[in-house]
Amino acid sequence: MISLTEDKRMLGYEALAPYPDISCFVTTRHGGCSIGNYASFNCTPYTGDDTECVRKNQEALRAALPAYPQELIIPFQTHSTDSLVIDETYQHATCSERHSMLQGIDALITDMPGYCICISTADCIPILLYDKQHRVVAAVHAGWRGTVNRILAKTLHRMQAAYGTEGKDIIACIGPGISLASFEVGDEVYEAFRTESFPMEYISVWKPETHKHHIDLWAANRLQLSDFGVPPRQIENAGICTYEQHEDFFSARRLGIKSGRILSGIMINQ
Repeated sequence: MISLTEDKRMLGYEALAPYPDISCFVTTRHGGCSIGNYASFNCTPYTGDDTECVRKNQEALRAALPAYPQELIIPFQTHSTDSLVIDETYQHATCSERHSMLQGIDALITDMPGYCICISTADCIPILLYDKQHRVVAAVHAGWRGTVNRILAKTLHRMQAAYGTEGKDIIACIGPGISLASFEVGDEVYEAFRTESFPMEYISVWKPETHKHHIDLWAANRLQLSDFGVPPRQIENAGICTYEQHEDFFSARRLGIKSGRILSGIMINQ
């Protein structure tokens, strides 16, 4: 990843750097005004942080981007596989209607310039997508529940149905999240992946010293990209474990649910 600001409050992806019509970012914990488990650059409004701090952090984020967003669109995520296309229906909706539309949404898709689509994570896997042929972007929240239910594949197929997206045209960025080494799971999680026909020899390991399975969410999502036909050279994996690097990135396993979130966003510039 590359630093977008001198204070490293926001990072970007090398894979998307060659496309000047796109702005994208991943926030860190640094450079904001929130305190405690939200310290300090929490831009997500749904986790109990002070409303004014979130507003100030969001404004700092907007100002740091190369193009100022018309709106930061941040859904209320529920570990579903539901996606929302940000189109003229959303554009013409009232604030109340927009709020309702964003409930229970874990992936956003748009081809509308100026609307920065975002997802929030703190150990779950954030994935940003760019269809360079049709100028369509997507942001996907892939926790273990979303991953096992193939939210990434479902989002890609929705892009295909709506815009004609093909795998060869996708640039995919897998952001900071919990790593294989840190993601210890119970038997029920392992069985959920096995039941859904994931290749367990590829995405999991057994630790005899703890008698626990570990799952590789990065690999499980790379498989979905590969199955859609995205070339490996067009997939960037940040390789940053939020659990291990919790001083720089929010980690719910370290801090608890009442804590800040990493915000990952992507926008077609106006």
